[in-house]
Amino acid sequence: MRDKLNHYHPVCAFAPGAAVTDNTPAVTAWIDRRGYDALTFILATGVLSDADATFAVTMHHADADDYSDAAAVASTDLVGTLALAGFTFADDSETRKVGYVGDKRYVRLTVTPTGNAGNLFLAILALLDLAQLQPTVNPPV
Repeated sequence: MRDKLNHYHPVCAFAPGAAVTDNTPAVTAWIDRRGYDALTFILATGVLSDADATFAVTMHHADADDYSDAAAVASTDLVGTLALAGFTFADDSETRKVGYVGDKRYVRLTVTPTGNAGNLFLAILALLDLAQLQPTVNPPV
């Protein structure tokens, strides 16, 4: 068995909270990649009660500390696709993932509902991996 605990650092990018009952986008915190060579976002849905809602995923990246140079991430900088990271009302209690291999320092994910009049429960974890300095801190800070 191989150890991964000392190579990655999980960050709560979007904490689960009250249900979203409209089309308000869920936007993660900006994730700082400094010190890590890989980033994967993991999305976890709860019960999705609307009968026709869809949830599209977009990703932005930036180098400036104030994110003033933020731009949409090109598909060549993704591992997987944003379409595969999206989900519909039928995807109760499922997970999705999408990775980033670009060279910008800051990255964030946005989930935008369409047709959502029910409940969206969502959590998003950013998994920073391939730490340049190991072991990583435990518990994560």
